[in-house]
Amino acid sequence: MWAVIKLPVNIHGGAIHYSSSNKNGSNSFVRSRKSLVKMCSTSGQNSQLIEQTTLVKSQFDPLPIMVNGCTGKMGRAVLEASISAGLQPVSVCFSGPEDAGKIVEAGGKEITVHGPSDRENILSSVFEEHPNLIVVDYTVPAAVNDNAELYSKVGVPFVMGTTGGDREKLYKTVADSKVYAVISPQMGKQVVAFLAAMEIMAEQFPGAFSGYSLQVMESHQASKLDTSGTAKAVISCFEKLGVSFDLDEVQLIRDPVQQVEMVGVPEEYLLGHAFHMYHLTSPDGTVSFEFQHNVCGRSIYAEGTVDAILFLAKKVKLKEEKRIYDMIDVLREGNMR
Repeated sequence: MWAVIKLPVNIHGGAIHYSSSNKNGSNSFVRSRKSLVKMCSTSGQNSQLIEQTTLVKSQFDPLPIMVNGCTGKMGRAVLEASISAGLQPVSVCFSGPEDAGKIVEAGGKEITVHGPSDRENILSSVFEEHPNLIVVDYTVPAAVNDNAELYSKVGVPFVMGTTGGDREKLYKTVADSKVYAVISPQMGKQVVAFLAAMEIMAEQFPGAFSGYSLQVMESHQASKLDTSGTAKAVISCFEKLGVSFDLDEVQLIRDPVQQVEMVGVPEEYLLGHAFHMYHLTSPDGTVSFEFQHNVCGRSIYAEGTVDAILFLAKKVKLKEEKRIYDMIDVLREGNMR
């Protein structure tokens, strides 16, 4: 039996083009092409024209992507954000066996969901048809390593947004294959920037909060049972700053009633949010510091993923020597939308 999943997508005029600098749609390419024609007078210049015209056109062609796990909430959000940004999903994607045979409709295009069987042949075929393909992975932790091995074997660049799995093995797989990849368990650009700032403070001012006590409370949708990886990273920074803390002390809020009444989560985001609160108190109780970052919905992660896709496509095109990147690299590039 086939099932159809419809995604609401809002696509505007010139947004179907890969380059954000093309504010006037395809007209920019036409004008660029005409200006190049005026420069031609010799056969050598004609060759240069063809090369430059191809380059200009490629900059405005939609970038093909495969969003694996697009039947899930995070995958759907990434698919929608990607289409709105002008990226072009291919007609197939991968997910678990329970989703095999489903059809996802997005941006007027049908995407057939395939299960684990025959994935290598399918991916190889798609990659051959679309040599500038970027794969995006938002599947499940148990599939991280197998999926990375598949992408690496085929040689297709990928953005790994899925958390979990054997991360050491993941990096080794990618490094050995020399495939291009952005790997980050946290795709929210602003949250990543906050984490980077915390790491810089911890490195430059070790022991600055020695003796202070720390309280950590984090609220996520009830389906998330473990402690947030972001919270663990922030706590690690505080420990470098001199704070003694045990991860078992993190207060996990997963009850919807508490989330609304105690944490202040809007009811419409109970099924998708990330509220983190860190409270530091001096030994004598006279000084306190509070750090907090609250996220409702998944758009921050989806938009960050789109930036990672565009970043990776650029690195592949430039044939950069470095192959493995994270969201800090994307932030440092400074070309986020």
